[in-house]
Amino acid sequence: MRHLRSSLVLLATLLFTSGAFAQGTSAQATATCDFDSSKQLVVEYQRIAVNSKKLVLGHEIPYNKVWAPGGGAMALFASSPVEVGGKNIPAGGYTMFVVPSENDWTLIISKATDRSGRYDEQDDLVRLPMQYGQLASPEDEFSVYFAHVAPDQCSMRVDLEKARAWVVFDKK
Repeated sequence: MRHLRSSLVLLATLLFTSGAFAQGTSAQATATCDFDSSKQLVVEYQRIAVNSKKLVLGHEIPYNKVWAPGGGAMALFASSPVEVGGKNIPAGGYTMFVVPSENDWTLIISKATDRSGRYDEQDDLVRLPMQYGQLASPEDEFSVYFAHVAPDQCSMRVDLEKARAWVVFDKK
């Protein structure tokens, strides 16, 4: 009986795993900024692929609307207080959304921790414009990453298609 149960669990695992890969589902990804050994920023998000041969921004992903990439809010974890856009962010966990536009993006950091993708403006902790630029060649995957721009500063960069938007987090 134990062998039968083990075999069924193994079979179910193999079927689920192969089905997930066959569907091309988005993958969980993480971006980390290490200010020092005890102070970090971590962003968890869904990496989603897009067809670089057709326009996604402004069509499948509408302009000027709150967007949760991959259908779920991005998560931000700060192990110590940080500052972004002149606003203080206490240590803790938050969700993040973006509002893409044709020539600029807005970052929303929410006090809510529900990652389902539901957005409530009343939970906004910070809403700020992101710096914006165009990439030389299109990115076919939504990605988030950090780059150190100074010893106590990390730039969080968001790329999709030819759009790059970023904000700078300062260690407090």
